Amino acid sequence: MDVLDLIIIGAGPSGIACALEAKGQNLSYLILEKGVLVNSIYNFPTNMIFFSTSKNLEIGNIPFISHNEKATRKEALEYYRRLVLSHDLNIKYKTKVNTIDTKKDLFSINGDMSLMAKNIVVATGFYDNYRPLGIPGENLSKVKHYYDDAHMYIGMKVLVIGAANSACDVALETWQKGAEVSMAVRGEGLYEKVKYWILPNIKNRIKEGSIKAYFNTTVKEIKESSVILLSESGELEIENDYVLAMTGYLPEFSMLRKFGIEIDPENSNKPIIDPDTLMTNVNNLYVAGVVVSGSNTSELFIENTRHHGSVIVNNIVKKNT
Repeated sequence: MDVLDLIIIGAGPSGIACALEAKGQNLSYLILEKGVLVNSIYNFPTNMIFFSTSKNLEIGNIPFISHNEKATRKEALEYYRRLVLSHDLNIKYKTKVNTIDTKKDLFSINGDMSLMAKNIVVATGFYDNYRPLGIPGENLSKVKHYYDDAHMYIGMKVLVIGAANSACDVALETWQKGAEVSMAVRGEGLYEKVKYWILPNIKNRIKEGSIKAYFNTTVKEIKESSVILLSESGELEIENDYVLAMTGYLPEFSMLRKFGIEIDPENSNKPIIDPDTLMTNVNNLYVAGVVVSGSNTSELFIENTRHHGSVIVNNIVKKNT
């Protein structure tokens, strides 16, 4: 079996950046992606607009030109698709990695493919793993942890759970398309770092009563045609057709541990790494992208992790010279 210089797990922006750097340094490499290219972005809401400018979404010094200052999901998909095709990057899609075993100075990768590599980068992000509510009724078909498009919610009573960007985006879009929207917010108010063009709008819709917001409120139970809310004043049951739980996402910690990566529970469950090289406690096993932030998923984005590929590959090349 041939031994690759580098296996990259995940074909998101960070994985692509690693592959571009590896190819530029003449390393043999392969990206393994369990879904589709930039799988997280593909599963973003259809009409999503990035907070970052298109320039800050660029990787590999390859220009990203968008129609407006803020790039859309559609533009991002096109950019990364063209980037991968134009550079003929080596990617295997629909390919899951189950285990990584260490054999002397090499890694044995087992899953939908069996491979050997000298180095591995885990760039798996976190969007595939939603934060569960942990309440009765969460498994009902009317409960969605991912939002795609507003059309199916026209004329429906929708409860949006959350107070950050996704929740505010979803509440506004479904309301604008004809849903009767309520929000359940755990704290006293909305997250103050919501996109600056969204926050005043959602606050005004709440103030005028177009969107009903229940602050200092959690969801106690979800039923077929209603939800039970719990606030400081007690329980309240409201009619409901859909629950859109925009409660955030987390890295797949169990997978990281299975790969032998140590997690620091006292530091937002961040993988323990050398900050200068992004190498984990396992020699020649690296992490890249937003997974580095652990549970603190609002800390890292494409714009402040896109250099991870060059950091990692430069370290690999340096060790081999």
